[in-house]
Amino acid sequence: MANLFWRKKKRVSSLLETPFKSEEEFEKTVFGTPELLGEITLIKRQVRGGNKSGIPDIIGIDADGAVCILEMKNKKVDASIIPQVLEYAIWAETNPDSIKSLWLELNEKPEEVEINWENLEVKIFIIAPAISRSTLEFVERINYPVDLVEIKRWIEGDNEILMVNKLETEEKGYRIKPVQGLRNYDETYYKSKRNKKSVDYFLQYVSEVEKVIKSKGWNLDTKFNAYQCAFKSGFFNAFRIQWLGTKSFAFLFKVSKADLRRLNFKPTRYDEDKKRAIFLIEPGKTKVKDFIPLFEYSYKALGGN
Repeated sequence: MANLFWRKKKRVSSLLETPFKSEEEFEKTVFGTPELLGEITLIKRQVRGGNKSGIPDIIGIDADGAVCILEMKNKKVDASIIPQVLEYAIWAETNPDSIKSLWLELNEKPEEVEINWENLEVKIFIIAPAISRSTLEFVERINYPVDLVEIKRWIEGDNEILMVNKLETEEKGYRIKPVQGLRNYDETYYKSKRNKKSVDYFLQYVSEVEKVIKSKGWNLDTKFNAYQCAFKSGFFNAFRIQWLGTKSFAFLFKVSKADLRRLNFKPTRYDEDKKRAIFLIEPGKTKVKDFIPLFEYSYKALGGN
């Protein structure tokens, strides 16, 4: 069992690992804390319907517009769970109208998410307090993208700390086969949807930000989707460059107004609901180097040094 210590100034507290009492409590915690899994809009718990013998625990839509099937177990799991989640994934892929109905019933939907209901993409999330590493070998053989996520809980007084650990296939050195059917968000894709000259500028700014990340030694991955390029650590975005239309795009940072003032930045627009600062990028005028203090702030907010 892992030991977790919380250091607060001169005081050090030893935290007690506190397992979830039931699978229902585990599900409610994840469903009620969507930040644990990054940019997934969770739309339903215990989805029922179709001809499935079972029911997926949670279903959602991610920032790429893909359907996310979340299967949760409040115990250590191994590869024996794979056939079960494959059944759910096949159901979702072959019943887009059922997923679409759930999505349309959702009151607060992210406006920027694009979903191709004619060619629905499906991703699988297996979530448990502990997952056997041998499961990675089986995941590598599946044509659906699968994320293995361990979530554990520690409690100290009124404080609850949740640890999220995404198992990476590369840890074992397995080769990852390309997933069939997933869209490739590259220059060709963007130029089919956006102004071609603007795409050139967009990719130029992505490249310049990547150079800053490399020079700082930050552990961030570049991830493209239909409407943005995000610089991520695991599930979580540090910052991003997002399309605002067919020609315009902007830097997005999750930052409070107080910290913006402290850092002496004035955004083009501030999203009060999501606490996001939006800075319109003017190609040729906007300089990436001017935003380095915000890049550093955002990276440290994710726990980076």
